[in-house]
Amino acid sequence: MPVVGVVLAYSGGWLDRAGGRRTDPGWVAAALAAPGARLLPMWRDRCLVTGEPPAPLALPAATAGAVSDAADAVVFLGLDGATSLFAADLSTMDEPAAVELAGASGTADVRALVETVPPELAATLAYGRGLLHWHRRQRYCGACGAATRPDAAGHVRDCTGAGCAQMLFPRIEPAVIVLVEAPDDPPRCLLARHRGAGPLGYSTLAGFVEIGESLEDAVRRELAEEAGVRVRSVRYAASQAWPFPAGIMVGFHAVAEDTTVTVDGDEVVEARWFTRPDLIAHEAAGGRLGRVDSIDRFLIRSWLDAAH
Repeated sequence: MPVVGVVLAYSGGWLDRAGGRRTDPGWVAAALAAPGARLLPMWRDRCLVTGEPPAPLALPAATAGAVSDAADAVVFLGLDGATSLFAADLSTMDEPAAVELAGASGTADVRALVETVPPELAATLAYGRGLLHWHRRQRYCGACGAATRPDAAGHVRDCTGAGCAQMLFPRIEPAVIVLVEAPDDPPRCLLARHRGAGPLGYSTLAGFVEIGESLEDAVRRELAEEAGVRVRSVRYAASQAWPFPAGIMVGFHAVAEDTTVTVDGDEVVEARWFTRPDLIAHEAAGGRLGRVDSIDRFLIRSWLDAAH
């Protein structure tokens, strides 16, 4: 069941991941064979789709044996009520063959589908995409170089090397994303234009967390490095699953010590303070206030709406 409160795209805890049962091969086999079990076929980080607008396929597992047999990996995603959901990776095939085998009409990126499918389906597809991506990138043990094999219904890979016995788990790459407020009136927030963005392409500042940092440490470092901004307070706002391929975005609000801005000229080429009327005018001129599926939109919109 999803949690109550802010639920951003690709998040929400929609499935029971059955962590205490998926380690039992017999239980997993029974779940796959159960009436109503569904198989989500994917190809190289893309969903197999059909129709117009494109809708992702969810095949009855009982009649999708050819897909399961051809898949490089079949992973258990969770239970939606009594329905077992699995994802199957057809990435070893070429695209036309995968499309034909699944009975699809094409493939699509889950991010292109997010506005046309229910949020729980978008979250499930992104989850399956991220887990299958990890399997393709973790075929060998980083400690001894031996091949690995899937375990726990696809949530672990075990090293097959003699005497190694490493258990490999999906790694999450945390990143912070922050909306910075000015310390004085009028109320303003800081948005930046990153290298490669168009003239109206302003967004919040973000970056990966480094070893030995807290999330708040990462916020302060990223702001100082990219925009020359030092902040006096950092407050958690929300988080978002971001399995593209393996991230989690942790959102913050921060208040700057002053309004001095010095961009690094590398990642960030321009940064400026926007009042709420500035943001409204920016959007009216064609500027985007965050991606529709990203936490940056939530951070900007929540700040903009705070005046009402």
